[in-house]
Amino acid sequence: MAKPRFQFVCQNCGTAHARWAGKCEGCGEWNTLVEEGTVGGIGGGPQSLRKARPGRPVALTTLSGEIEDAPRIITGIGELDRVTGGGFVRGSAILVGGDPGIGKSTLLTQAAAALASRGYRIVYVSGEEAVAQIRLRAQRLRVAETPVELAAETNVENILATIGEGRRPDLVILDSIQTLWTETAESAPGTVTQVRASAQAMIRYAKSTGAAIVLVGHVTKEGQIAGPRVVEHMVDAVLYFEGEGGHHYRILRTVKNRFGPTDEIGVFEMGDKGLSEVPNPSELFLGERSAAAPGAAVFAGMEGTRPVLVEIQALVAPSPLGTPRRTVVGWDTSRLSMVLAVLEAHCGVRLSTHDVYLNVAGGYRISEPAADVAVAAALVSSLCGLALPADCVYFGEISLSGAVRPVGHAASRLREAEKLGFTKAVMPQGNEELGTGIAANAYRPEALADLVARIAGSRTARE
Repeated sequence: MAKPRFQFVCQNCGTAHARWAGKCEGCGEWNTLVEEGTVGGIGGGPQSLRKARPGRPVALTTLSGEIEDAPRIITGIGELDRVTGGGFVRGSAILVGGDPGIGKSTLLTQAAAALASRGYRIVYVSGEEAVAQIRLRAQRLRVAETPVELAAETNVENILATIGEGRRPDLVILDSIQTLWTETAESAPGTVTQVRASAQAMIRYAKSTGAAIVLVGHVTKEGQIAGPRVVEHMVDAVLYFEGEGGHHYRILRTVKNRFGPTDEIGVFEMGDKGLSEVPNPSELFLGERSAAAPGAAVFAGMEGTRPVLVEIQALVAPSPLGTPRRTVVGWDTSRLSMVLAVLEAHCGVRLSTHDVYLNVAGGYRISEPAADVAVAAALVSSLCGLALPADCVYFGEISLSGAVRPVGHAASRLREAEKLGFTKAVMPQGNEELGTGIAANAYRPEALADLVARIAGSRTARE
């Protein structure tokens, strides 16, 4: 009888090692190697013990031909349908990640209830909660009377046998993928081998039957979905559910979607009766704005195809320390350092002896460089102690030479600003065709120094 072989697999990246080591050679993480058997795992499996059968030829076709839209299951929850590109695609696999308690199970329970009430067969399988706990959540959400089929199971083979009975389900929700285990892998549940094998079995079922599969994933302290990154490559869409503990809103963000746009967001508000949609998130982020406070600028940003207006707050104060503080919440710290360097080098704004605190109001996170101009305006406003115009929005990218570079979707940003009552804008040059409405009153500086001089000049004019 052959001696069973073992190897050590990194639980962070999935790299296999012949012997144990404190540090993974693949990702550089410490203490992430776990001993696993090769039978049914990485580098092994039942197929490795017998001769592979010869393959069969498949039909080849051309690039030209008829194109059919992917059949979708529309949930009726507008923000969720927006993020998924128009609803769940039949035969697809979606991975939903988020922090514990952020509302993943609540959102999926509401979506399952909405679909079940419209005649779809929905199966909700939980590996973390008992049936009684899920029923309590359904009662709190007032959806307990909907015909959602519920089960508490972690074995993949049992799950496939259960959903294979009767009519094919339209949507299967598995909460969560880290709790599933399959008999084809001999490692413990939650390991890389089990997560990968379980996800592969469920995705194979989705592709062969046409049922949509939703996998719920845990999130690590770094904000990434726990488990091997290969699971994200296996699924058709990856959604992140974000939110701050001190705020009542939640953001569902698309980072991958084979059937729709990426970088799309859906905004929800958490309440006593579950999650409710926020059709206009700009009003939510600007709801508590103080127009007379210095150091605040309204940034007209874009999230996928949706324009979002958010307030950027800056505080510049003399520092008693030899090395001033640089604290950022909701933006890139290295991007702030670049804007501060450009202000010092090209605009004569001395901030090397000041503490700088930057915050995006409402806990919102900005990732696009178009916020450079709004950040610079907020910093100069705080340093001068002068409030910026309350009816003005800012957007534009700043280069290292101090020039203000154009950004995309200027028309959408301005339309959203006009909808909320803004009448002025500070924007880059290059969109001169936008000559009506708010664009007619727009100030288009060629360089950041021009904007700094304009803000400082307004203070002189008031005095």
